Amino acid sequence: MSTESADGGSANPRIEVTETAAERALELLEAEDYDTTEAGLRLFVQQGGCAGLSYGMRFDEKPEADDAIYDHHDLRVFVDPASLKYIEGSILDYESGLQAEGFHVENPNVVSECGCGESFRT
Repeated sequence: MSTESADGGSANPRIEVTETAAERALELLEAEDYDTTEAGLRLFVQQGGCAGLSYGMRFDEKPEADDAIYDHHDLRVFVDPASLKYIEGSILDYESGLQAEGFHVENPNVVSECGCGESFRT
């Protein structure tokens, strides 16, 4: 298990989270009565979508033994090794506006996305 911190830990974190995304995720975790000192947001990649891969997110009570753990603005983010190779260097953000509201992954490894932006290929 590796641990990196955006608040003074590793100089080059492999996954970053904006303050807005962290605040929103923490609000949702607390609303569901998770202990935010142990629980966190799991970010993963799964097969699916018209471009081949899609992002997934869920809350987990604790990390798995082989997860990379990233701490950003008091939010813990868990990433399994298989997913990390697809999303290394990504930034998780939260957008809210007239058109849409939700979490968005800015992934530098993407070579193409489907038209709706829900799936990608590296």
